[in-house]
Amino acid sequence: MHLVPWWYYHCTGVDMHSNKKFQTKEQHLHRLQEGVSFGDGEDYNPAEYIKVAREKAMEWRDMYYQHSGSNTQVDLESKGQNPDISGIPANNLAPSAEARTDSGKSSPSEDDSNSGRKEYSIDNLEKDYWNIVETQSQSVIVEYGNDVDAQAFGSGFPSSERGRCIESATIDVDKVDLPEPKFGTDDFYKETWWNLNNIPCAPDSILRHIKVGINGINVPWMYYGSLFSTFCWHNEDNYLYSINYHHWGAPKQWYGVPGNKKDAEGLEKVFKNYLSMKMRDVPDLLHHITTMFSPRLLQQGGVPVYKIVQNPGEFVVTFPRAFHGGFSYGPNVGEAVNFATHDWIHHGADANERYRSFARPAVFSHDRLTFTMANHLKEQKAYNTCRLLVAELQRVIDEEMRLRNKLLEAGVRDLSGEICLPANRLDQLDEESADYDDKRLCHACKHVCFFSCVACECSQSKVSCLRHSHYMCRCPPERKYMMIWSQEDEMSKTLEAAKTFCEKLNIDLTKNAHDLSAPQVHELLEIAPGVNEDLRRQKSKTLDLSSPSPPKYPLMAANSSSVRTNALIRPKGDATTITTQAAATDPGANEAKRQKLDEMATPKLSDVDTSDGDSSGIGETTM
Repeated sequence: MHLVPWWYYHCTGVDMHSNKKFQTKEQHLHRLQEGVSFGDGEDYNPAEYIKVAREKAMEWRDMYYQHSGSNTQVDLESKGQNPDISGIPANNLAPSAEARTDSGKSSPSEDDSNSGRKEYSIDNLEKDYWNIVETQSQSVIVEYGNDVDAQAFGSGFPSSERGRCIESATIDVDKVDLPEPKFGTDDFYKETWWNLNNIPCAPDSILRHIKVGINGINVPWMYYGSLFSTFCWHNEDNYLYSINYHHWGAPKQWYGVPGNKKDAEGLEKVFKNYLSMKMRDVPDLLHHITTMFSPRLLQQGGVPVYKIVQNPGEFVVTFPRAFHGGFSYGPNVGEAVNFATHDWIHHGADANERYRSFARPAVFSHDRLTFTMANHLKEQKAYNTCRLLVAELQRVIDEEMRLRNKLLEAGVRDLSGEICLPANRLDQLDEESADYDDKRLCHACKHVCFFSCVACECSQSKVSCLRHSHYMCRCPPERKYMMIWSQEDEMSKTLEAAKTFCEKLNIDLTKNAHDLSAPQVHELLEIAPGVNEDLRRQKSKTLDLSSPSPPKYPLMAANSSSVRTNALIRPKGDATTITTQAAATDPGANEAKRQKLDEMATPKLSDVDTSDGDSSGIGETTM
């Protein structure tokens, strides 16, 4: 899990005045450790949800925390101001959260006194959250607007005019071959690969070969959060990378576990220890994303846990198989999507095997994407990642031919010469290919039978992969037959071409190496750069709920004197409070910051560090 330095962009595509409604999920925080499925919450349009979420956050603050100023709904209405940006009467809005103290306590913790109350800060709210989750001292229900369709409700990023995203409405042919737009311009935000609509199709992302839109994978999902709304422990579909951008609102608390085999399996073991009966009935419980355990329990099980706070304007990147979870500190709007660099291939193979063990369909065929990558060998730039591709090709071809020969020897008939089957398309995965793959799922393990399948005369609909033909029916092998889409010579040619190309990369690497005898060792830093500074900065901040909605302000170019306002987190103390007036008096500081951002405007996915972290306890990761 990695926090990327911010550049700020307004939610240009989200229509906060839209009457279109999305459904929320009702989360019982005091039952998050039980793995209970979430029920359906109320339906809201974006403005309704943010309004109610803000009201509930202020209720919690006013009940348990000290605060100053006139930020409450009552204060605003008494001054004749209407905090409701949509103009919808409050009595038309369903409540999004309720809290009841079962133990008779007047606050989520016992350390308040009559002389003064706690500050409404991140540290204290984090304690409140885990007190509710772990002790069940209160019954707290919140509503979370997760997995909201960006196509229906609008992405927070603008659409590319150069065909860089799956859902490009129009392509301006006059702009396709132009140089990259300058940072800070409108075109920059449309075309940058940091735009979450574009990043799945970036040059170094292999998801660019998937030409059909898959919500949440290569088409972003929006997330509307409220105080304590939770994204439970999970890793990404097919063990992909993910990137999450915080558009507006209160910070998000993230927890992460490294994606290496030892730590990922360690987290799963903790879940099995605490929920053994539940996971016996629901073995893929972790894929349901309904369970939240505290870092304390994971650490007790020997699992390293890291945490970060994500503020508006910051990206969080998660790595293959890395478990992550967290919650919001108040109303906010976020967006997330997946991508995959070339080193992902072996992680994808691990995910594919796991899905088969649970009979869980994958979001796309791993075998198809592997052979599609092999059909675009010129995109392989590094010997190490090309070697991973060759190894995966070798593995799947060896298994395929071994099982084919075994079944044919057992009496299964090969009818590939008698049945006309369409050839597998290897240049891309389009909608027609995806639909065809859905029709050839193994009856037992739900694996896409990409190279071949086994069918039986007893059924017109069932097929199985070569591993599980004996699960399909009790008929003898003589009644079963094999359908083959990829012949052995075709697969062998693909493998040989990949080996030849990989060897060429190795020769080029050897030719360019300065000293092959000295192994290159990259020392892991004891603590990530900026952690101590970030800890100090976070501790000096209290949450501010005065901003009622996502504002409409752009990030200006480097020569602009404009500054961003309406932050939902601000430093405490009059001397350090950042206001529009104070910031405007120091244009030099703003200029320096924007020049620094301009330097890192167009990063490459291949520059992302994919090394695993390691720690014996909770670590802090930041910019």
